[in-house]
Amino acid sequence: MTHDIDLDGVFPAMVTPLEADDSIDFDGVRAEAQRLERAGVDGLVPVGTTGESATLSHDEHVSVVETVVDAVSIPVIAGAGSNATHEALALAERTRDAGADALLLISPYYNKPEPAGMEEHYRTIADAVDLPQIVYNVPGRTGRTIAIDTAAALAEHENVVGFKSASGDLGRLSELVERTHEAEFAVLSGEDGLTLPALAAGGRGTISVAANVEPERVGEMVHAALDGDFERARERHLELGPLFRALFWETNPIPLKEALSIRGHVSPRMRSPLSRLSSDRRDALESVLADLDGADRLLEAGR
Repeated sequence: MTHDIDLDGVFPAMVTPLEADDSIDFDGVRAEAQRLERAGVDGLVPVGTTGESATLSHDEHVSVVETVVDAVSIPVIAGAGSNATHEALALAERTRDAGADALLLISPYYNKPEPAGMEEHYRTIADAVDLPQIVYNVPGRTGRTIAIDTAAALAEHENVVGFKSASGDLGRLSELVERTHEAEFAVLSGEDGLTLPALAAGGRGTISVAANVEPERVGEMVHAALDGDFERARERHLELGPLFRALFWETNPIPLKEALSIRGHVSPRMRSPLSRLSSDRRDALESVLADLDGADRLLEAGR
């Protein structure tokens, strides 16, 4: 079937809040989903890398998806991947049954498949699960880059509707846009600092870490660029640059959870082996957020 999910815009990669006993704070999950929806984002991406999916059980994973789906009326693009094809397929099926509108599928990690195995992995899931699917390339996490030929071939599958690019290579992103621009296929930025250049090259949106902290500003940047107003988009890009960098001072989502804690949204707790943000960087992060808050106050005073 042909899927009509709209991938233009901003899709925050959500955190998974935790209780003091390391269990999932489902009230916090619900509150974060609703806060981001009120801020005007175009959809939500729970249980991806930013949601600490690597340390969630499959039952927890599905429960988080169910919670987000029940909390909001905007599209939910749920993470569902594994380095074992049979496990990724099972999780994709459970995530579909939990009510997700689309799937974000990280490429197999650690075992480093060759292009033929990579394509077979994705085709197996796309053939079996009739839901829009986004291929996720993040070689810094997985140890393997998805070949452009592989991505372009997968774009021909009716259930493969997008590609999240987090390789840091704008040339590869631009080539994929070029080779798929006539298909119903969206290339999305997976790196906040490169979102504006990606949009200029023909990307259609972003699965964003920073949008958890500054959903309105990131949304304004992206939609201005999609509307062709690159001057306004560039202003927001430059304003947000310090935050984009700060959120990756340490392994994501360590700085993100700390930033959300500073803003009063969620606990900064991480599941082991991830740890809290170091104290010196927390002070610096507070300064970055204070500068953004100060810009807000100046804007309001000028109204």
